[in-house]
Amino acid sequence: RFGIEPLPPGLTFWHPTTLVGTWFGLGLLRPAPGTLGALGALPFAWVFMSSGGWTYLLAATVAMTILGIRVSTDYSKAIGGDDPQSAVIDEVVGVWIALLAAPLTWSGFFVAFVTFRFYDILKPWPVSWADRKLKSGLGVMMDDVFAGLYALIVVYLCRVWGLLG
Repeated sequence: RFGIEPLPPGLTFWHPTTLVGTWFGLGLLRPAPGTLGALGALPFAWVFMSSGGWTYLLAATVAMTILGIRVSTDYSKAIGGDDPQSAVIDEVVGVWIALLAAPLTWSGFFVAFVTFRFYDILKPWPVSWADRKLKSGLGVMMDDVFAGLYALIVVYLCRVWGLLG
């Protein structure tokens, strides 16, 4: 269904937990909030990589992972669920991980995005394990971290094999 998910009780749109957790509201949009969150992460990654290469993106990814664990914990408690669909900070981190191996090109970003979403949806082990077994903000984040690592490997191999410039 198309629409906008209501905000969790006690949180406003401008609350930092909502802004970061829903990646500036993208996670509140329906359908496909995870895809929208991952898409919304791409311009930020482009700026980081344009400014300082993969090292800036890596620093942002580590910082956002740590912040994401906290924000996801708080957002999940506010909404009353373990891994609410509207919390998409995990998709942001996951696609940024995949982009660490990508060239700063449209094709590199496209392959990283599609590959990350593939593994995030398919959930091979240990993505599925983290999704089922880990709780709180750590659980929200880690399945997407693992999916991002799978995608990073694929993107890296595409570069090594000359499939990405």
